Amino acid sequence: MDLTLREMRDEDLPLLFEQWADPVAAHMAAFTAPEHMDREAFERRWSRLRADETILNRVVVVDDEVAGTIGSWGGPGEREITYWIGRAYWGKGIATQALSAFMRIERSRPLHARVAADNVASRRVLEKCGFRPIATDRGFAEARAAEIEELVLRLDEPAPT
Repeated sequence: MDLTLREMRDEDLPLLFEQWADPVAAHMAAFTAPEHMDREAFERRWSRLRADETILNRVVVVDDEVAGTIGSWGGPGEREITYWIGRAYWGKGIATQALSAFMRIERSRPLHARVAADNVASRRVLEKCGFRPIATDRGFAEARAAEIEELVLRLDEPAPT
């Protein structure tokens, strides 16, 4: 499997929207934007994110196919990572490989992540890459229209060289 991370392109947005609009994936991720299923809102959101120099975004490409996104945001000491892998790519080690590659680009430490407490697969990805649980929290999960428990994880290790 050939995995690369690259800058997002306008032509990526339709496929990424399809991945994000997948109701099974949205339920698993749980914490989505209120307008998650609105294509125009999705494109406006990505336009803002791509223009913000404090946010680092990459598209995950596997064997020349767009498999998802990965990114980070926040100030020093509070940087948080996020990723979204299309459901067709689940269970193949892609999220773990993408996160590992992204941590060589995102050099800030500590890094934080949040995951729905019942999203065991995403928690495993984070823990394989060195993130450790530090707290639990409750938050409103738009994709589930309910308040749920989430796990807060942190990576303190220095960035790989």
